[in-house]
Amino acid sequence: MNIDSISDIETQDTEDSRPILIVPYVWIGDFVRGHTVVRVLRKRWPNRPVDLLTSGLCAPLVDYMPGVRAGIVFDLPRSRLALGKQRELAAELRSRNYATALVMPRTWKSAIAPALAGIPERVGFFGEARFGLINAMRWGERKLPRFIDKNAVLALPDGAPRPGEWPVPQLRVPADEIGRWRQANGLGTGPAVALGPGSVGASKRWTYYPEAARLFAERGFDVWVVGGPGEKALAQEIAAAGGARVRDLTGTDLRNGVLAMAAANVAIANDSGLMHIAAAIGTPTMGIFGPTDPYLWAPLNELAATVRQTRSKLACQPCQRTVCTMNDHRCMRDIAAEEVVDIAQRVLAQISVR
Repeated sequence: MNIDSISDIETQDTEDSRPILIVPYVWIGDFVRGHTVVRVLRKRWPNRPVDLLTSGLCAPLVDYMPGVRAGIVFDLPRSRLALGKQRELAAELRSRNYATALVMPRTWKSAIAPALAGIPERVGFFGEARFGLINAMRWGERKLPRFIDKNAVLALPDGAPRPGEWPVPQLRVPADEIGRWRQANGLGTGPAVALGPGSVGASKRWTYYPEAARLFAERGFDVWVVGGPGEKALAQEIAAAGGARVRDLTGTDLRNGVLAMAAANVAIANDSGLMHIAAAIGTPTMGIFGPTDPYLWAPLNELAATVRQTRSKLACQPCQRTVCTMNDHRCMRDIAAEEVVDIAQRVLAQISVR
């Protein structure tokens, strides 16, 4: 069980009001987990504003992150340095007078604009020999066990011990916004299960979402299939299998996914960004894991259930591969739809008696 250990972080200077920039990873799940870094910084310096550099895709998440002053939306090309765009971004950063930048990715590309902007303190791990671009270099990243450790430790003083548990990410979605969203989409007020069938990498996708949707519908639940445009075909397959109670809510706006996860009574998702979103909101969340290790990649927030292949331990688990190359994807195929639906109903029953 994860404990929200914000009290373990020492407050240093309540008078310091110089703004801080975080340059995060912009995969959705990593971006959500990056809110832990915000919480550590805000505890250390309560009066230093914290801004996030964000992609257009992740920008809606910033609106729900307590402690973030602003998101700076800037989409840099993935395949090249794009020095012209870097100079544009640097000019924007310079105008905001940041005193500190925390650069999470270990790449040259991520450190160029903060350096060009002349931000006095630029903190990051050694990577791609970024001497000069990073002037507060940290070492020992490879010794840190989890991705969240590699990120959040940059928000602590150099050499400071890690807390026993990091403060958990938080997304706060106003109830009136959820209500308006349900009404606008004609979703009613009945109990609903949100399914997140997508993921980065086919191997992380559970096999039986269509069958699970059908079972939920038969047991009286509305079912919402949530995801991006890449999940549209799968969502239509799930809706066709589940019948009239199943709605395809996939689309291009991540805000729609946030609101769906906030409105649902329970969320079921693969190891994906939507799983992290639902958990950070506080929706009871079931994460389905096969090729990845929950210790490394599960949300810091407590999951309602972690569902894994349990009939027989596979020697290849966890392979961490994006495509299965052995055992015919048994780590996911051996998790039955009825098992997942039964667990979800137990979760809902536990919540109803609290």
